[in-house]
Amino acid sequence: MSAERGAPRAERSLIRSVLLIVNPAARQAAAREADACEAFVRAGVACTVARTARAGHAAELAVAREAVDAVFTLGGDGTAMEVVGALAHGDTPVGILPGGTGNLMARTLGVPLGVRDAVASLLHGDVARIDLGVVEAEGQAPRRFAFAAGVGIDARMIEETPARWKRRLGVLAYALTAARALIARDRFTVRIVIDGVEELRRDAAAVMIVNFGAVLGDLFHFGPGIRADDGRLDLCLFSPESVGDAVRVSWRLLRKDFRDDRCVVYRAAREFRIETVPQRAAQADGELLGRTPLVARVEPLAATLLVPAS
Repeated sequence: MSAERGAPRAERSLIRSVLLIVNPAARQAAAREADACEAFVRAGVACTVARTARAGHAAELAVAREAVDAVFTLGGDGTAMEVVGALAHGDTPVGILPGGTGNLMARTLGVPLGVRDAVASLLHGDVARIDLGVVEAEGQAPRRFAFAAGVGIDARMIEETPARWKRRLGVLAYALTAARALIARDRFTVRIVIDGVEELRRDAAAVMIVNFGAVLGDLFHFGPGIRADDGRLDLCLFSPESVGDAVRVSWRLLRKDFRDDRCVVYRAAREFRIETVPQRAAQADGELLGRTPLVARVEPLAATLLVPAS
């Protein structure tokens, strides 16, 4: 992981035994389970497989594990975050294999999208400690997130992308939904309280609280100086007023151009409270979690992850 992606400081891993938690309902996990197991065997690593049967089961399996050097997940981002959250503040590292539709977390960490290559990369990679976010939406239990929580276009991608699109197009399906939202100029009024002392009010298209500064293999950057191990979360508020504004902002982010822009606001803090008019759906790491208002706060260095060697 490169420093430009806000990569956490890491140390070399040493793994001889793993628990592999598989979500058979994920888009590609069931088909890739055999490849993963074969890769562990070839590496001389003892692998025990546990399959999930319901929501929340991955967390239960992780907590109830016998002694292993690492826990691997093969499923979507929801499965990965169940395990990361369940093992937070512990020393057992989690390796995230790509088995879902978007594989956002695997992509963000730089994990290869081929399962055999992913296993080899993580077994010979590093152990990194990163911050986690905790987000609580109205009427919902708190939920941890590793990459980002948000309101607006990113939540609409999760809420409105048809399952048939995801099956046929994979991550491109989310991009199509986001493009529709941009063209429709979907906006809302937002009030954000930062660490209890600063207040922002804007009309916005997207409000994101991010932990990592880049996504999609370092292609798209959200803002300047964002790190996953600095004890802070970062607000990225986007308020384009036209399609032209949206194109300009997107082009600047692709080029890592973070000059002042009237359509973008950045802030780093330990806690954010977000209120919207009207209420909006919220997401965290690709999972819907209720509606605004919501509070997001940081848990410094709470997660232990396997990442490709730096």
